[in-house]
Amino acid sequence: MKFIIIFAIILLVILMKVLSLREPWATLIKDKKKFIETRSWKTNYRGELYIHASITKIDKSTRERGDLLDLLGTEEFLYGYIICKCTLVDCVYMTQEYVDDMKNNHYQEYICGEYKEGRYAWILKDIEPLREPINAKGKLGIWNYYDKFEY
Repeated sequence: MKFIIIFAIILLVILMKVLSLREPWATLIKDKKKFIETRSWKTNYRGELYIHASITKIDKSTRERGDLLDLLGTEEFLYGYIICKCTLVDCVYMTQEYVDDMKNNHYQEYICGEYKEGRYAWILKDIEPLREPINAKGKLGIWNYYDKFEY
């Protein structure tokens, strides 16, 4: 009697849309203290988006900002890791009225971005920190990360 043993490995490839940010901005999103990412360019993409903390260290002027230090506490940064996922739900063109409203009515959000007329506000919802951050090399723009899982 012959026994044939078949081993099957199912390879699942997961595509993730990722945006790399410098610290402390990536961590502020992960910690749900920042819900709008400000950019000089617009995107038509909507949907699940992962946030990657780039390897670029925090510059001196950012480290010296007391308003940000209060938000961050003693947080350690995971440079070079995908640290959370969220949903990108909108991309809003900033008018002067929008900028003024953010400054006057949403000050915490305002200090966490570059709010200027002509820029774009990427609105993020459903932010979830990853249980196990993923080491990855960042890229410019929204980029694709492929992760493989074996079962």
